[in-house]
Amino acid sequence: MKKVLIITFLLCIFLSACGTDSSIGMGGSKSETTSVAVSEKDEKTMFEQITAEDAKKIMDSDEDYIILDVREQDEFDSGHIHGAVLIPYTDIDNMAEEMIPDKNRLILVYCRSGRRSKIAAESLAKLGYTNVKEFGGIIEWKYDLEKTGE
Repeated sequence: MKKVLIITFLLCIFLSACGTDSSIGMGGSKSETTSVAVSEKDEKTMFEQITAEDAKKIMDSDEDYIILDVREQDEFDSGHIHGAVLIPYTDIDNMAEEMIPDKNRLILVYCRSGRRSKIAAESLAKLGYTNVKEFGGIIEWKYDLEKTGE
């Protein structure tokens, strides 16, 4: 009984400690998911998660968009989506406003597996970008890639 109380107590402390950090909530339908990031100051920022297939449809359309690769330079050089712009996710806060001055422009964000692209999409939304769509990782990309220098 004593062990159960200790485990319950530690679990309560762990769960309450996690609540002080930023959290991401998910909403929307199966085909379109909007992520809402809530900062420590209760500021809500939004970006949309889409599939690689949806991103490809946008790329094949006449829409004005920017493809943002948030991996590192060596990863980008080894293969990236045609026309992608590189801003490593760790540099989003410092470089995004200079490289993407239009905060209403459609931005399609990807990385290798989807973890860094979610972080970058959240950062862009917090910076005031209003049309951010995150489509996961290049490992799920079934279409052509190009290498730097080709």
